[in-house]
Amino acid sequence: MAAVLAEALRRPLPGPAAQALMAPRLPRNWPDGFNPARIRHAAGLLIVFAGEGRRPHVVLTVRAEALRHPGQVSLPGGVVEPGETFEQAALREAHEEVGLAGDGVAIAGPLTPLDIPVSGFRLHPIVATLASRPALSAADGEVARIITPSIDELRAASCIEWRTRTRGEHAIEFPAFMLHDAEIWGATAMVLAEFLALLGWKGPPGGAGFSRP
Repeated sequence: MAAVLAEALRRPLPGPAAQALMAPRLPRNWPDGFNPARIRHAAGLLIVFAGEGRRPHVVLTVRAEALRHPGQVSLPGGVVEPGETFEQAALREAHEEVGLAGDGVAIAGPLTPLDIPVSGFRLHPIVATLASRPALSAADGEVARIITPSIDELRAASCIEWRTRTRGEHAIEFPAFMLHDAEIWGATAMVLAEFLALLGWKGPPGGAGFSRP
C-alpha cells in the first residue's frame, strides 16, 4: 500500500471534484467580506496501516463530549503552531491525540487542502503509512474513542447513507460513511473521498463520479 500511495501522490491529485463526492449539500464559501488573513491553518494526519491479512486500515478519532462538535469523527489533527510545517503539526497532533509514536511512520504526501468556513479553518491533510498496526491510546478529554475502519469497508457501497441534520432553520442533507457505530461526514468524509479516489473509487452509488486530470 505504501508504494501504491507514493505513486498515486506523485500524480495530480483528484482535488475538489473528489472531495465533493462526500460533501454536504450546503454552501461552503467564506462569508461575504471575510478577510482571508483570518484563516486558521490546521493539519490532520491520515494514518494508513497494514492490519490483519495486510489489509490497509485508517485511523480516525471520535471527539470527546467536552469539545466543540462532540461525537464527530475526525482525523487526528489540530492547529498549526508558528514555525511548524503541516507535516510536523500533523505528526505532533497525532502523538498528542492518539499516542502515535514516530518510529516507522513514513510521510507519503499531502492531499488537497480543504476550507471549512463554519469553523474558519483550512485543513491540510497529510497521508502517512505504517507497516503494521500501531499501539494507540485516546487522549483524555479530547478523544472519546479511536476507530480503525479498513479501506475495503470505506469503499463498500453499503456503508454510505444519506442523512439529514438541522442547523438553525436549515436542514442539511449529506452523505456519510456509517461504520463502527460512527457517522463519518463533513470535512472528514471529504478528505476520505479524495484519498479513496487515489485508489480508484468513484464515489457513492448513483453519483456522477469524476475525471482525474
